[in-house]
Amino acid sequence: MHDRRLNQSRPGSCSGSESSRRDFLKAAGAAALAAGCGRSGPPHRDSRSVSNMIILGVDGMDPVLLERLVREGRMPNCRRLMENGSFHRLRTTDPPQSPVAWSTFISGTNPGGHGIFDFVARDPRTMLPFHSAACSDEPSNSLRIGRWKLPLSAGHIHNRRRGPTFWNELERHGIDCTIFRIPGNFPPTQTEAVTLSGMGTPDLLGTYGDFTFFTDDPSQSSRDVPGGRIRRVAVERNVVECDLFGPANPYTDPKENTRVPLRVYLDPEAKLAKIVIQQTSILLAEGQWSDWVVVKFTLLPLAVEASGICRFLLKQVRGGFRLYASPVNINPADPSLPISTPPDYAHQLVRELGFFYTQGMIEDTHALSSGVLSPGEYRQQATFVLNERMRFFEHELGRFHGGLLFFYISSLDPNCHMFWRTLDRDHPSWSDALAREHGDFIPELYGRVDRAIGQVLARAGRETLVWVMSDHGFTSFRRQFNLNSWLMDHGYVGAKDPAARGTASYLLDVDWDRTLAYGLGINGLYLNLKGREAHGTVAPGEQSEALTDELIAALKTVRDPGTGGPVISNVFRAGDLYSGPYVSESPDLIVAYHNYYRASWDTVLGGFPEQHILDNTDAWSGDHCVDSRFVPGVLLSNRPMPFQDPSLEDLAPTILTAMGVTVPAGMTGRVLWKS
Repeated sequence: MHDRRLNQSRPGSCSGSESSRRDFLKAAGAAALAAGCGRSGPPHRDSRSVSNMIILGVDGMDPVLLERLVREGRMPNCRRLMENGSFHRLRTTDPPQSPVAWSTFISGTNPGGHGIFDFVARDPRTMLPFHSAACSDEPSNSLRIGRWKLPLSAGHIHNRRRGPTFWNELERHGIDCTIFRIPGNFPPTQTEAVTLSGMGTPDLLGTYGDFTFFTDDPSQSSRDVPGGRIRRVAVERNVVECDLFGPANPYTDPKENTRVPLRVYLDPEAKLAKIVIQQTSILLAEGQWSDWVVVKFTLLPLAVEASGICRFLLKQVRGGFRLYASPVNINPADPSLPISTPPDYAHQLVRELGFFYTQGMIEDTHALSSGVLSPGEYRQQATFVLNERMRFFEHELGRFHGGLLFFYISSLDPNCHMFWRTLDRDHPSWSDALAREHGDFIPELYGRVDRAIGQVLARAGRETLVWVMSDHGFTSFRRQFNLNSWLMDHGYVGAKDPAARGTASYLLDVDWDRTLAYGLGINGLYLNLKGREAHGTVAPGEQSEALTDELIAALKTVRDPGTGGPVISNVFRAGDLYSGPYVSESPDLIVAYHNYYRASWDTVLGGFPEQHILDNTDAWSGDHCVDSRFVPGVLLSNRPMPFQDPSLEDLAPTILTAMGVTVPAGMTGRVLWKS
């Protein structure tokens, strides 16, 4: 699913300006997307089709691990589907990254047809990276009064995924659809379907989940860390005075950080603390989590505010102060950005079920990797997330009376990222103690998914087609490769100051006049092409083709000096993988890593450390951004489906055909099965 530290790359600006990337939250123009126009009557639908369909999208469900757990008797409902329906390993995308894979599932076409190629993209005019999922436009006109900047026109937020969606086609034919938190749908596509956005939805600050950790630990300093911030505070007479940060204020020029006061009263003897924030007081014991707390940040006094929700964990009172604050989520009861269709669906869920996480990447993997949350505390938070999802799942399943229901379950993906080291004794972060304490967590999560499958099967009648599918599988992430460092040391990248190498990210070390190629994102490799990049050096045609051949041949020979094995399984030309109107936006080459290897975090954001290959000692120990052959997904069905080698690209056209709807021209996948 989704990949930690990428939150450092903010949602992109359609115009490519750096300030727009940083200021994703737009109070002006943040009106919710309107529902689609009414239809005069549904087109013809094949009468031989299935009546209803339920799809469970289980991010990161791995076929090898699934088969093992089925053999062990832990997955009886999956066994039932395998024996009475069908089970296939599902070919995923190259690269097998969640936004790429889910966009392919949604649109029924390859990345060249939907335009999402990696978590991270770049503006070739500025060479600045941005998040690939969504972009924003500043208001075109504004009025300045002192430090205030008042918009005179609306800003806009755009989903960068293009191409058709299977639910729009179904709705056009009169089939009701509920699409719950499918990744790659922020802001939600204009539709008459009931939808809630998922992966790609930012928090209130416009990041992809920034926590705050307050501490009086003298060894800590106030600083930003990947995925959050640490704030050193003072405890005076058992009282802590600090601030919780909110979004940058789009109404000030320059933009100012918003914040609200946070006061904490400590009782070290009783190991209690009272947290006071705005009109809310919370009493917590050490180790206790709060419920959701509503926080409002003033943008224009007496006129405009941004509403968020967050949770607190009181880690310690006696012997030191430690308080974790979750990322401030968009308040679903009063969203500052569009997160659902119709716009009041999110508010309706709050009325019926209470507050809930709205940010796309829910589990706080950043806090575990940074040591702010312990494995046990992270597991508590991840379990809270799953419990919340299951409440919503039961709610949506209970109100399903026909049409199509897609429900997304995220929990396997982030927790396999963080706890795969408990399953792999050869991982550098393996420990007997951690495996004894948390080695049951991933199997436990698979068991929870299996119980949800059982609920679906109990609900579904003979007329309901049931699928369980995943976007990719998983493997161990043991070793990391610094692609840009390799490129620099082999003469493909020039450094501005070789002595300062490794001190900057975002390609800021690069001397573009002496650069032929560069890596950005997890699997992307770009040529520094004349006429495209701002300071291109490689001529299109014969020179670029020769350089491409040279890079492919050289990268496929890279060996790990520690093991002697290959690091890179394959390197693909974009034109050999993709077809469609957006191929030109893709990286020139896609680096498909060998099993157990992946691009380093430095490579993802354009860094150049000294070492080429090194152990991955991070808690983020499992991954899937390798050659797609190593990480196929899963497709289970309650009906026999006797086809061979299914792929994600094939599912949308197959859904439409099964439900009697004509496949639109924009979908390039195969139809695998007809009712």
